Amino acid sequence: MTNSVQFTKSIRSWMDVFMHRSMRGWGRYAKSTGLSIHQVSLMMQLNYRGACGMSEISERFNVTPAAASQLVDKLVQSGYIQREEDPNDRRAKLLNLTDRGRKLIHQGMEERYRWVDELTQKLTEEERAQISEALDIMTRVATDLEAEPVQ
Repeated sequence: MTNSVQFTKSIRSWMDVFMHRSMRGWGRYAKSTGLSIHQVSLMMQLNYRGACGMSEISERFNVTPAAASQLVDKLVQSGYIQREEDPNDRRAKLLNLTDRGRKLIHQGMEERYRWVDELTQKLTEEERAQISEALDIMTRVATDLEAEPVQ
């Protein structure tokens, strides 16, 4: 039986390796697109959270509205995101990914996860089953934690 300290150590070790490999793949992909990591991160936010306004970008990235505007402008000019009229406030604009932007993000995610396919090939069928079951439990608990109100 694994004690709490050993379990935490194991999770942290996995997180370190996972984040390193994941971010390295993501960083390489971002660099290959000619975009900054902040611009790619902004596009990821739009991909996962949906359309948002400039003030939300400023808050999420903890930057001034002017810096947020600069971040967005190149992405609009490149055709990765678009400004749309906010249906709730015609004076405001919402930012959303274009089809080109969605394609770029999905290609990046594939690149980011490529090493997982390599890892999977190194595991036995029994190991894959054990890890899959454990990760399903971790994902369920993490999702439940995410749903709890912040205190």
